[in-house]
Amino acid sequence: MTSVNQLRESFLSFFEGKGHARRASAPLVPDHDPTLLFVNAGMVPFKNIFTGAETPFAPRATTSQKCVRAGGKHNDLDNVGYTARHHTFFEMLGNFSFGDYFKDDAIAFGWDLVTKELGLSKDRLLVTVYAEDDEAAAIWKKVAGLPDDRIIRIATSDNFWSMGDTGPCGPCSEIFFDHGDHIPGGPPGSPDEDGDRFIEIWNLVFMQYEQQADGTRTDLPKPSIDTGMGLERMAAVLQGVHNNYEIDLFQKLIAAEEDVYGAKAVGDQLASFRVIADHLRTSAFLIADGVTPSNEGRGYVLRRIMRRAMRHGHILGAREPAMYKLVGALTDEMGEAYPELRRAQPAIEAALEQEEGRFQRTLGRGLALLDEATGDLKSGGQLSGDTAFKLYDTFGFPIDLTADILRGRGMSVDQAGFDAAMDNQKKAAREAWSGSGDSGSQAVWFRVRDKVGATQFLGYEGTTGDGTLKAIVAEGAMTDTLSGGDCELVFDKTPFYAESGGQAGDRGEIHFASGARFIVRDVQKRAGDLHVHIGELTDGEISVGDEAKLEASYERRQRIRANHSATHLLHAALRNILGPHVTQKGSLVEEDRLRFDFSHGAPVTGAEIEAIEDQVNAIIRQNDEATIETMAPDEAIEAGALALFGEKYGDEVRVLSMGQALEADDKPYSVELCGGTHVSRTGDIATFVITSEGGVSAGVRRIEAATGAEALNFLKGRAQVALDLSDQLKVPLKDVARKVASLSEERRSLERELADTKRKLAMGGGGGAAPAGPEEINGMKLIARVAEGVGGKDLRGLIDEAKAKMGSGIAVFIGVNEGKAAVAVGVTEDLVGQVSAVDLVRVAAAEVGGKGGGGRPDMAQAGGPDGDKADAALDAVRKALAG
Repeated sequence: MTSVNQLRESFLSFFEGKGHARRASAPLVPDHDPTLLFVNAGMVPFKNIFTGAETPFAPRATTSQKCVRAGGKHNDLDNVGYTARHHTFFEMLGNFSFGDYFKDDAIAFGWDLVTKELGLSKDRLLVTVYAEDDEAAAIWKKVAGLPDDRIIRIATSDNFWSMGDTGPCGPCSEIFFDHGDHIPGGPPGSPDEDGDRFIEIWNLVFMQYEQQADGTRTDLPKPSIDTGMGLERMAAVLQGVHNNYEIDLFQKLIAAEEDVYGAKAVGDQLASFRVIADHLRTSAFLIADGVTPSNEGRGYVLRRIMRRAMRHGHILGAREPAMYKLVGALTDEMGEAYPELRRAQPAIEAALEQEEGRFQRTLGRGLALLDEATGDLKSGGQLSGDTAFKLYDTFGFPIDLTADILRGRGMSVDQAGFDAAMDNQKKAAREAWSGSGDSGSQAVWFRVRDKVGATQFLGYEGTTGDGTLKAIVAEGAMTDTLSGGDCELVFDKTPFYAESGGQAGDRGEIHFASGARFIVRDVQKRAGDLHVHIGELTDGEISVGDEAKLEASYERRQRIRANHSATHLLHAALRNILGPHVTQKGSLVEEDRLRFDFSHGAPVTGAEIEAIEDQVNAIIRQNDEATIETMAPDEAIEAGALALFGEKYGDEVRVLSMGQALEADDKPYSVELCGGTHVSRTGDIATFVITSEGGVSAGVRRIEAATGAEALNFLKGRAQVALDLSDQLKVPLKDVARKVASLSEERRSLERELADTKRKLAMGGGGGAAPAGPEEINGMKLIARVAEGVGGKDLRGLIDEAKAKMGSGIAVFIGVNEGKAAVAVGVTEDLVGQVSAVDLVRVAAAEVGGKGGGGRPDMAQAGGPDGDKADAALDAVRKALAG
């Protein structure tokens, strides 16, 4: 049996032997493509090469690309677990020609791999071509020797491939495997082609055109090849099974699920096991590539996938978080091919455990509502869109999760009604992806890159340098000369750091030999490795080819370096003190502050913050030299360097080591891959202080901090507050905390006494200010009072006391504070059938300018802005009771 891992390696090695450059899978979050939610095909990372916007790194390449289809046009989520070959996560094996070889070699490579390398019988294969592609049909006949009836011409778009409404496209040719006549279905193009007998295993795209937005097609600069073989599908063929979930990879994951859930993957439970196995892969790889569960965009898609799997875990009996326990089994199977899984394993486990804990707490209430709403529905019935939206909005049930639950009951959901309810929610953009907003894919910058090459960065050695102006871009277009105004400049060399890795771009000035002067406001990276200087030409005229002196602000750079190095020490301290699950989720390094987002499921306590500060400052005081080495990414990670999830690294990386570990003299405190600028010695940071800590989103916390002079100013400010308090309280500085605590307790005691006095006054026990006994209206007792200075949260106690005093009756209290009214109405149980507290509270609320009100028939509350009409509100209640 050929395992999944063996098949992947056989494919890549085969094409490596044919001169293809083996490339690692790109992250699932598309780089420089705002049109896609996730990478959904093997060619996506090479889109700009195929369109001619970017120069190829090699004439041909081969990859095993991670792909996710779970949102937008490519959405297989509903089918996962119920069909043999649908997945949200899959691997696409591909070989690519960037204007090198075309149809002849692509067909020959494919046929040789499938029949010779992988050993499939020619008699069980057939191919399709686009109906008009006579060339491809002739090549297949020549290379494979297939008869005409096994070279099937398809006239539809099934055999004309495009990535979307725009972009590369062209005719394609597919290889199909015949699983045998014991399985229903006919060949492609036949009336029963939707059967499962003939399965597509490989697609060869002959990329000849680019589809324009107006529907026209233009020739690509060089015809190219994009192929895709689904790893899971081919593994099923080679392993003699007909269902992808029966291949070795999924069987090992499902075996691990049986251990975790204490159930067997048989009968009605089998679909749940398959859903969890698929969604485990998707969730783990998305988290490893930097996506976190949230309520919008990519994070929302991840949350939908996670919660769908967790609901199936609930079906299998899980009442506590369980899915995270499967990550080790996944890493064992796929960690060698995708080392990012191993690096991210603690973060993946923590994210899954936290999300499932939250979901478990809301699942019961949501299911109860769903049960109630479907109680009168029979099989074939439809749940209203409003109810489905309430499940989504209140309980975090994605619409497809609700549909999935109903499917198991033979019911459906009113999708149109759900969509209408979603549209009515203001600014409800959570269901639609609006793009990444990344402007780096602007074609102008790829043209600049092809014309002038990469920028050489001089800034690791200093903040000044000489350079030659290579490109001027003004108002989005290249120009050879400019006489003033805002523009963007590219030089062959620069000391200016371009914003990346969270570090802000440099600022400064550029002085041309001609006397022209350019103020640099920011520096950004474009097209991968161009440093683009953004600013204003304030004096003179410049032309491409001019020489200039480039001067980044030294003082600003020094402060930024200190803050950036401090983020590395902070990251290490967080992992040491909070646990290895902590991973960076984002950072910002400016000259006056640093901001660091990290994965953690609870607020950081005061004691933990103190410990983190103490540890970072201990490393700063070591004043050890910060060392930087350049090496291959895999070599650096193997040596212990910490890589950031989702970060794309080149062939070589800079590895920054700082400090000595506090528990071992021979081990660095912090080792990370980083292309930023850093201090020479840890002592250059001077001091470190955390200025704030808080939540950003579910499972993500944020720390803001300062170093050097900014940290000192912050500490001075806190010290001055303490000194001011000492003066005002007339106590020594050391006694300020004790004195404040004493005063706080005194205030709480006085507030309790005041509240008790107000309660007594409201109940009529305050020196005859109000009648002590109840009124009687229409045979019912009534206590109706205005409670000056009593807040809405205290009214319930007054209601309970009044009801107890009467035994049978109605209590109405209106608390008046700062001109506003809070209304509470209580009805004893014996009168609930005659009088509703909800009806009465609405009568009172209308008098004080309120709208509505709510609660139960025995207890209801409302409010209004017109506290001076409280007496009128009580009279309105009396009138309502009188009939």
